[in-house]
Amino acid sequence: MITSTGSRQMKHISHLMKKARVRREEGLFVVEGKKMCKEAPAEELVQVYVSESFRSDPAAEELLRDRRYEVVSDPVFKSISDTLTPQGILGVVKMPRYDLADLLCGSRTHLLALEGIQDPGNLGTMLRTGECAGITGILMDQTTVDLFHPKTVRSTMGSIYRVPYYVAEDFAAAVREVKKHGITVYAAHLKGTLSYDEPSYREGTAFLIGNEGNGLTAETAGLADERIKIPMEGCAESLNAAVSAALLMYEAARQRRHCGGRQGERHADLV
Repeated sequence: MITSTGSRQMKHISHLMKKARVRREEGLFVVEGKKMCKEAPAEELVQVYVSESFRSDPAAEELLRDRRYEVVSDPVFKSISDTLTPQGILGVVKMPRYDLADLLCGSRTHLLALEGIQDPGNLGTMLRTGECAGITGILMDQTTVDLFHPKTVRSTMGSIYRVPYYVAEDFAAAVREVKKHGITVYAAHLKGTLSYDEPSYREGTAFLIGNEGNGLTAETAGLADERIKIPMEGCAESLNAAVSAALLMYEAARQRRHCGGRQGERHADLV
């Protein structure tokens, strides 16, 4: 049993939790909780750590079956956890790797392209919502918050294992490459000339979403084929970035559903 926060393993967990640079260099990230550990692809799960209380829970037996794990004392586990009420299990997982081409699916392409998103919860919510809306991937610039930040990972509720992503060194060049494949790029913009529910998104589509406070840069907005806006009542100046993204992605999903139906569609559980 690990009983010291100074142990090599616990220091490693702490570094992975706190430092994006370490995560990138090692290609590893940390997940917490029963759901995230259960859904992690077995071939990508490097190590599992459980608290002594969790290990003594009869419900833990099935989850831990055929998995390598180490037991950590309750005080040490609580000290390394990134949550206020730890569930008692965390895992170290290999990052999936994708190329931009993995996000492109011809006329089925449905992309979310993000510039400068700063809130980890917003990013995680976009990924989770995107999976539910049927996106084929998420494109990000280098100023967007780290996808593997612990709060982002929790907010994805497991979608991080399933939605392809690509972090572009040159975001503008990546967007232009997307356009070369016949994909129409729409910028969510306060100066949009069309309401978001007017264009047709039934063919290859990408939505540009900008920074929570400042929106898209002029350069990035200029790459769009069309600027669209979400009509608003009241006095609020703008919508939350994740909410805006959800409206756009689900409008595309709605149009495609009515165009020809979707296999495997499920109704949403509101959590």
